[in-house]
Amino acid sequence: MSTASGRLRFVTVDSSELGGDGLRAALEKLESAGVSAAARASFARFYGLLLSGETGFIREHEVTGLADLPRVDLSSSPSPDDLSALARTAVIKLNGGLGTSMGLDQAKSLLPVRSGPVPRFLETDDASAHPQQMLTFLDIIVGQIFAARLKANAGEVGSPVPILFMDSFRTQADTLAALAKYPELATPGLPLDFKQNQIPKINAATLHPVEWPLDPSLEWCPPGHGDLYPVLHALELVDTLIAQGYRYLFVSNADNLGATPDPRVVGWFARSGAPYAAEMCLKTPADLKGGQLVIRKADQQLIQRESAQTHPDDLDAALNPEVHRYFHTNNLWFDLVALQGELHRKNGVLELPLIRNAKTVDPTDPGSPAVVQLESAMGAAVKVFPGALAVEVPRSRFLPVKNTSDLLLIRSDVYELADDYSLHAVAEPPLVELPPKYQTISEFERRFAKGVPSLRGLDVFVAD
Repeated sequence: MSTASGRLRFVTVDSSELGGDGLRAALEKLESAGVSAAARASFARFYGLLLSGETGFIREHEVTGLADLPRVDLSSSPSPDDLSALARTAVIKLNGGLGTSMGLDQAKSLLPVRSGPVPRFLETDDASAHPQQMLTFLDIIVGQIFAARLKANAGEVGSPVPILFMDSFRTQADTLAALAKYPELATPGLPLDFKQNQIPKINAATLHPVEWPLDPSLEWCPPGHGDLYPVLHALELVDTLIAQGYRYLFVSNADNLGATPDPRVVGWFARSGAPYAAEMCLKTPADLKGGQLVIRKADQQLIQRESAQTHPDDLDAALNPEVHRYFHTNNLWFDLVALQGELHRKNGVLELPLIRNAKTVDPTDPGSPAVVQLESAMGAAVKVFPGALAVEVPRSRFLPVKNTSDLLLIRSDVYELADDYSLHAVAEPPLVELPPKYQTISEFERRFAKGVPSLRGLDVFVAD
């Protein structure tokens, strides 16, 4: 049943049609937590898919890999049109992760990753007042945004290239505290951050929201990056950005230091006229995980397949660079007008595929009750926008830190931090393989207490 209110249409879900008491209990829990109507409707849709037996798998025989993609030229200087497009671009960083697999208990973006000067807002700042120190992801991102504003002929508070962080309930406080030392970062009229939703974990045996009195916070989980859309809709952030004169939106992971708002990429996207574009990189031996774009054979539709949507029997083919040449960087570009139209038309509930993530309620206790986390991928929206594009970008646009092997490489002499806080490889990056005993940051720091060894000239680095 639906009712109209101006240009918005609110959907009332009949829980008896989608699982009865289990869905009803979950929706009541969501409403009590203050979760928006759009997010509740999105959850109800995924719960219905769960009940229908939807696995979320996209089988190999149903798809084909991408052929040669168009490339963005990053060898030339930005044109005036590129810089003009940059001045009309907003940036969102996905910053909800804790980095628990690396032994962290706070926002992963607070991890020190590279030595450099503290970012300065204006070129005229006294550089001597900003000595070299270990910079976190957040520090480097701030430096990249300040540099982008200067490239766009900006240099005043409230200038172009605003940045917004999508935090989780676990990372918001730490992130805002760390960013307080950059008062010039916020753009007037826009929030510096917004919080992604949280949803109940579903007891795999009962299909009711799981109960865990030992730590009630573990009853909740993030709904995946696809939650970006209902959050943007509920907060009317796209409307606000358009009203302030912005036309393009760049979204990327906070732990990918290569995902800068490069004016040449912005310019390419603006000239393409596409409503949406995804950056892709050619696979290397280091790319054993992550999503990929594929073409659905049934209708030749471009769709995204995440690792969790790949059937175990299809892993070899999915990872084979001769079958699937590209992997998804999770760097996304949106035409804000196209995004606004789709969000209004769907009330923030884009029809994204379900990712069914099997876990235990306490991830540190394999004996705790089995749960299902209902997730979705932000990049799966590629099928929502007619005319969406995929584009090949250099590997320099994908420099994530997912584990301590990645951290060792980023800290090494293979990379240099430029004045605009972009990272540049000065040698061919080797394949780094650290054993499990190096997995946590505490062990990593202890074992490399004297510093990171030189990795230049190596093909592979394997630690004992």
